Amino acid sequence: MDFELNEDQQLFRRTLRDFVDKEIVPVAPEWERTGRYPTEIVERFKELGLFGMTVPAEYGGLELDRVSFALVFEEIARGWMGVAGVLGSHSLSTWMIARYGTAEQKDRYLPGLASGARRTGIALTEPGAGTDLQGIQTRAVLDGDHYVINGTKTWITNARHADPMPVLVKTSVETPAHRGMSIILVDADTPGYTVSRDLPKLGYKGTETCEISLADVRVPASRLLGGVEGRGLQQALSALELGRINIAARAVGVAQCAYDAALQYARQRHAFGRPIGDFQAIQLKLADMATEIQAARLMTYWAASRSASGGVKAEAAMAKYFASEVALRATMEAMRVHGGYGYSQEFVVERLYRDAPLMAIGEGTNDVQRLVIARELLKGAARVGW
Repeated sequence: MDFELNEDQQLFRRTLRDFVDKEIVPVAPEWERTGRYPTEIVERFKELGLFGMTVPAEYGGLELDRVSFALVFEEIARGWMGVAGVLGSHSLSTWMIARYGTAEQKDRYLPGLASGARRTGIALTEPGAGTDLQGIQTRAVLDGDHYVINGTKTWITNARHADPMPVLVKTSVETPAHRGMSIILVDADTPGYTVSRDLPKLGYKGTETCEISLADVRVPASRLLGGVEGRGLQQALSALELGRINIAARAVGVAQCAYDAALQYARQRHAFGRPIGDFQAIQLKLADMATEIQAARLMTYWAASRSASGGVKAEAAMAKYFASEVALRATMEAMRVHGGYGYSQEFVVERLYRDAPLMAIGEGTNDVQRLVIARELLKGAARVGW
């Protein structure tokens, strides 16, 4: 049992941390406040090879180990959680194409996706179907050698830059519903495929979150992910296991930033003639934050390390659930440590407080995570203890 990063992972983390501290932290407050798209940061992601995190080396990707994958999201979210979203759904989608795609699909898409020349996302959620993915209404009907797709998807990250966009559809109306669900890779220039609007958000600024419309979109049948109908829900859910590690790591990064800000403020801010860090009320908050953040980090790395062998539904759900709740508490406590200044946009905790709730919702709400954990325990697929 080893609780330390290996030498390669330590070097990788130092590289990431230096990049975040020098090129993200200084610009994040202004760019987040004004809604400026982080073009320069995205270009640096390309240079660092981060768009290829989950792409096999044979296609030009980094093919990172899972702990290094988590480190990417922790470090970037520590600087600005919103820009981590540029890589989040992209890495989930590239993993899914690499895992399930046909040889032609991999050759067509993965090299460009690895370099960042192409970017991608994933279109699962609909206005009437979020947690209940089996309730989607988007249909794809086979017409000769093409599918004709009609429907609407919402809360789609990277929508304005995704090419291709993997879209979860119903290719049949079989019962049970999951047997008729498939994923189709839709190129951005396909007629009838449009990004209809950007969604206003509390936080998670820096990357776009949009609604997309598909009206009689004709896609070659060869774009059916894996080439076999009826496997879309399985493909999406297995990818979401990786996505939950990404979200857990982002939550750790946000919580760490909140703690760092609170600790610094407690040392610098004086009241009643001494630093507020001298008061037990503040000390207890810092102790609770530090303990919970370290526990969340270890749980996230644990889930990440185990995920390399697959089948980590419970572990990924535990990490995502626990870490996101820690992020919510840490950002609230950091705001309390700051007092009135915590409510000001001049201090980072205000942004962290707005960003944290997304981690409790994204990649499945925390109530869903608890159900996943319980079901895996009850059927013996996961257990607590050695």
